[in-house]
Amino acid sequence: MFSARSISLVLLLTFSFLSSSCYQDKTCEFAPPSAATATTIPEGFGVNINFTDPRAGEMRMLADGGFRWVRMDLKWDETEKEKGQYDFSAYDRLLAAQQPFGIRTLFILDYGNPLYDNGAPPRTDATRQAFAAWAVAAATHFKNRGVLWELYNEPNHSLFWPPEPNVQEYIALALEVGHAWRKSVPDEKLIGPATSEIDFDFLEDCFKAGLLEYWSAVSIHPYRHSDPESAAGDYCRLRELIKIYKPKNSPAKEISVIASEWGYSSVWRGFSEEKQGEMLARAWLTNIANGITLSIWYDWHDDGLDPGEAEHHFGAVSNSYHENREPVYDPKPAYVAAKTLTTFLSGYRFESRLPADSDDDYLLVFRKGNELRLAAWTTSSAHATVLPLPARQYTVMGHLGTDQRLAPADQRGLTITLSNSPLYIR
Repeated sequence: MFSARSISLVLLLTFSFLSSSCYQDKTCEFAPPSAATATTIPEGFGVNINFTDPRAGEMRMLADGGFRWVRMDLKWDETEKEKGQYDFSAYDRLLAAQQPFGIRTLFILDYGNPLYDNGAPPRTDATRQAFAAWAVAAATHFKNRGVLWELYNEPNHSLFWPPEPNVQEYIALALEVGHAWRKSVPDEKLIGPATSEIDFDFLEDCFKAGLLEYWSAVSIHPYRHSDPESAAGDYCRLRELIKIYKPKNSPAKEISVIASEWGYSSVWRGFSEEKQGEMLARAWLTNIANGITLSIWYDWHDDGLDPGEAEHHFGAVSNSYHENREPVYDPKPAYVAAKTLTTFLSGYRFESRLPADSDDDYLLVFRKGNELRLAAWTTSSAHATVLPLPARQYTVMGHLGTDQRLAPADQRGLTITLSNSPLYIR
């Protein structure tokens, strides 16, 4: 680490003025989080899971990887098997298993129930009212436990809102839930709509309908095969929409943006497990530098072993569980990248992006008190660059915690070689 006092005040002010975020576009206003509201690493990072009863050692390994949240479906059909009778005991067990490790929960209120309209998405008045009553019952059951409540999962995708998405149907459901929520559990945090990708048309229709009155955050799933840094412009555009439709009667209300699901399959064309790990680090760094308050990686472990099935290979760890062994899953590079990032930057907050010779170069500064650390990479081909740092010895480390070395800076600064894999500097 190095002291903020060791860098001239003029230099730091220049850095902050020139580049306070990852996204630089004069047509799109971006206000970086203040020191008081910026997320402290690793509190803004989590992972999707698909269980309520973790296996022995699983939660410990998850926490050791730097994941501080889990995102999990709280399914309507599994918790209301008789009309008006609710059983959340499986989810009680999940929260109990998380508690010793300080892991928080994002529950997704989702899907249909065969007791109502044969399990179709909630699109009739009676079914929407039943869904809202169930949602409020869940929030009441887990009240004051720091749960984030997400209204549905990818309602703009036909897989989750068959036979085809209908934004007006979703809006009607969200308004029904919002009204019931405000009346019964106003202090619980409700977010939405968890769109597949960043569906601006769907999102704007939701905002026009007044759903920001009820949501404390907007959640999206910014999947892409391209570089994660390309999401920065989308985030800025989304913030502009939120600004336009923000409730006029609550001008001080903060509505954050959450990436509640995002990952890269290690068997996509042109990908590998090594590249997947690189993408996790870059996606998380991009998100935190753009004020995304929570980043949920998809997925915790691989869903299967088929080398030709992309859905089987989003995991941070491999598929097979190893009882009575440490670790209980084989960590993939994505897990190692998460653990390295959250360990190196533990307790730090994003401060600024330093100016560079190319817009393709990312030089991010993080602060903890008077101490600063850097993350640096490029989206172009590998090349050398000079960081304008005071002359002394620095420690440089790769994104997997390897290749740690001492690097001296001279009067010009610190010369490093940037590549697509982030470097961490202290």
